[in-house]
Amino acid sequence: MSTVSDRKSPRARAGRLALGTVALGAATIGYAAGIERRHWTLRTAELPVLSPGARPIKVLHVSDLHMLPGQQSKQRWVAALDRLDPDLVVNTGDNLAHRQAVPAVVRSLGPLLDRPGVFIFGSNDYYAPKPKNPARYLMPRGKKKRIHGTHLPWRDLRAALVEHGWQDLTHVRRNLKAAGQTVFAAGVDDPHLHRDRYTDISGTASRTAVLRLGITHSPEPRVLDAFASDGYDLVLAGHTHGGQLRLPVFGALVTNCDLDRSRARGASRWGSDMWLHVSAGLGTSPYAPLRFACPPEATLLTLVARDAHAQANPVQRTKRRPLDSPSAR
Repeated sequence: MSTVSDRKSPRARAGRLALGTVALGAATIGYAAGIERRHWTLRTAELPVLSPGARPIKVLHVSDLHMLPGQQSKQRWVAALDRLDPDLVVNTGDNLAHRQAVPAVVRSLGPLLDRPGVFIFGSNDYYAPKPKNPARYLMPRGKKKRIHGTHLPWRDLRAALVEHGWQDLTHVRRNLKAAGQTVFAAGVDDPHLHRDRYTDISGTASRTAVLRLGITHSPEPRVLDAFASDGYDLVLAGHTHGGQLRLPVFGALVTNCDLDRSRARGASRWGSDMWLHVSAGLGTSPYAPLRFACPPEATLLTLVARDAHAQANPVQRTKRRPLDSPSAR
């Protein structure tokens, strides 16, 4: 039987501390893997980016589904986003996580495909995820060796989205209609894979449209600077997963790109005239199925005229499971 002195010994205290640390770590991992990564969340924000006098436009920003065929809860929740009645849907890539996931992605987007929509692709539309050492995400980008998985059927996904009327903005500039108003939009292929060719879309953005919108998967500063220089009002991006693992006060641990950690999720100013919105996305790699202090999300952006707001910062709100979605599975 242990004595009081035994229980107060340095070795006993160290043992209890180690045991407590292990228990806390196990509980944290259990929460991050079993609860939060399925806690589908709607984020809302209001941004003053439209031309003076323009009517509001509701944009649904969806990104980083990383869909597996059996993720039925995610598919139902995304399909239910149609109830938000968006004027435009923007998909910023990384839809796939499996060779057989194209039908699941199309099923999840479901009724949203009947609305005006635009898209570009990310690295996980082209290549399947592979097991990786989690510590590599904490390494400087220049020291990482790029690892590609097998090829994914991105052409099949593109064909399905285009067949339903969505527009592929990969290295093109187009006018489209949203809420009865003209939006000038352009996009680039994934900068994370160095597939971006901004020179294909360079030039001053239309000054007659109520909104000049750029989209990219990875929010690399070189691409954001180019959009800003050409006079775009707003750029939408994904890729960062909001950091995926965040700490109170500190925020995102990493962004997995050259964007600074403070912009890993949500809306922020980029320069004096352009806004940036980065979605934390709705999925994870199947080999890193964890989220902590960063639930999976889609965002409904209400865009208003610049003269409708005197404020310098966006109004951002977060809602948990707003759409009567089924329980997570």
